[in-house]
Amino acid sequence: MNIKAQIPNLFTMLNLFSGCVALFFVSVEQFDLAFYFVCLGIFFDFFDGFFARKFNVAGPLGVQLDSLADMVTSGVVPGFVMFKLLALACNQEEINYAMSHNGIGETHSSIYSYLLWLPFLGFIITLGACYRLAKFNIDERQSDSFIGLPTPANALFFTSLPILSSVLYDDFGFQFSYNKWLLIGLTLISAYIMNAEIPLFSLKIKNFSFAKYKLQIFFLAVSVLMLILLKMLAVPLIIILYVLLSVINNIVTKKASV
Repeated sequence: MNIKAQIPNLFTMLNLFSGCVALFFVSVEQFDLAFYFVCLGIFFDFFDGFFARKFNVAGPLGVQLDSLADMVTSGVVPGFVMFKLLALACNQEEINYAMSHNGIGETHSSIYSYLLWLPFLGFIITLGACYRLAKFNIDERQSDSFIGLPTPANALFFTSLPILSSVLYDDFGFQFSYNKWLLIGLTLISAYIMNAEIPLFSLKIKNFSFAKYKLQIFFLAVSVLMLILLKMLAVPLIIILYVLLSVINNIVTKKASV
């Protein structure tokens, strides 16, 4: 057995294992630990490709394993997080309604029966991630850049939302995670932007050329600064910044080529 050939696959399996552990923590609503294990999975996901290129052992098995592991860590986990957030939002809405109508025991099931099924819309994120990963495997245009938001970035955005909501509530008394329509809107945007024909710059820096990678270097520098200043609040903002910078870069590049 070629040991070197199995090192990337080992990192891929560690990515998958991290995603499985994250699923457990989402199920018991320990969202902070789920977020950390998703981060760990993405870390392993980066290094499976790194070692595959370094040892020149990239192959079809590794490609399939990588997508299957990403499907869990960056597909199922964020979908499950949104399911949980929507369930909590719906439960809170039902409690608020009951308390304003003569006690908790007097809910109107005819009005709120849809709340039982609404949380399942969160798994639209999982469906979008699955479609994105399948497209990525057969799209030869995405070797040096991305088209559509990568699933790991999408996973970081959604797994950070419960923590962000908790921080905002503790500091400002603002609880956006109980707004089910906002959550559904983010879910639909997520499924779209992962599969949209929007070129996004790659963060792979193959050599230290400032002229060639000035956009990537600027993004990484701003991201580090935001993490230092804002801590957890920075995570979703960094993902939004990544998309905005890519769109601006596309516009500038298109105008320059005209």
